[in-house]
Amino acid sequence: MTRNNLSFTYPRSIFVGFESLFNDLERLTTSTPGQDNYPPHNVVKIDDEHFNIEMAVAGFSKDDIEVELKDGTLLISGERSEDEREYAYKGISSRKFSKSFRLAEYVVTDGADLVDGILVVNLRVDIPEEKRPQKIKIGS
Repeated sequence: MTRNNLSFTYPRSIFVGFESLFNDLERLTTSTPGQDNYPPHNVVKIDDEHFNIEMAVAGFSKDDIEVELKDGTLLISGERSEDEREYAYKGISSRKFSKSFRLAEYVVTDGADLVDGILVVNLRVDIPEEKRPQKIKIGS
């Protein structure tokens, strides 16, 4: 299934009970009602267990941005310090923002980094071994 350039190679029927995990991962690529597209973001699939949220935050420093995980929701917010410069033209937005992403039960964060104006939040699917599909040996 492909949705917004994010494809899942596992057939969902194999993972009985994991439908919400796939639905929540797909939901990362859709807009939340009432939430505009500022700052713009991507959800990048690295492999079947690793994803990154990339957010364009040009003009913001790491001290201006807060990334918080609470009750399964990843909240990314930013507010720039007062800028005393006088602009002849200002095309780079620096308005306050707040975006939230509802993460599936077994999705955890592995940190964040700010590189060249892009905030990258690393996500990992961490399904406990006892919850993973198991091969059943036929016969004893």
